[in-house]
Amino acid sequence: MIYLILLILLILVWFAFSYNRFVKQKNMISEAWSGIDVQLKRRHDLIPNLVDSVKGYTNYERELFERITDLRVKTMQAASPGEKSRAESGLSGELKNLFAVAENYPDLKASQNFLNLQNQLAETEDQIQFARRYYNGAVRDYNIRVESFPSIIIASIFNYKKEEFFEITLTSEKEPSKVNF
Repeated sequence: MIYLILLILLILVWFAFSYNRFVKQKNMISEAWSGIDVQLKRRHDLIPNLVDSVKGYTNYERELFERITDLRVKTMQAASPGEKSRAESGLSGELKNLFAVAENYPDLKASQNFLNLQNQLAETEDQIQFARRYYNGAVRDYNIRVESFPSIIIASIFNYKKEEFFEITLTSEKEPSKVNF
C-alpha cells in the first residue's frame, strides 16, 4: 500500500513538474516573439523614410514603391509566425530591389539621410536575426518537449501543440559577402 501511495505521489510530482515546464516554455516563446515583434516594428517604421528618401531622387520607380508599401502593410497585418515570415521575406526582396535602384543614383548614395537610414535598417536586420534565433531556439525546445515521451502525455491532456518557427530571409542574408583585397 505504501509503495502504491509513493508511486501515485511520484506521478503527481512528475505531472506538476512537467506541466510547469510547459508553462515556462510557452512564456519563453511569447517573450521571444515580442522581441521579434519589436524589431519588426522598428523595421516597418524605417521603411517609409527610406522609400521617401529614394522617391526624392527618382520618380521612375513608382511601381517598386507601391509594392514595398503594400508588402509593409501585409507584414504588419500577418498574425502567425509563418504568415509573418513569408510576408517579411517578400518585403526583404523588394528592399533589395530598392537598394539596387539607389545604386543608379550617385547623389542618393552620397546622401547622409539615405546612408543613415540604410545603416539603421542593416542594424535592425541584425537585431531581427538575433531575436529570430532566440525565438526559434525556444520553439525548438518546446516542440521537442511536445513530441517526446513521457511529456507528450501532458501535452495531449492540456492541448499543447507544436509551434511554428519564424524563418525570414533578410536582405542582408541574400547579399553575397564582399571580400576586398
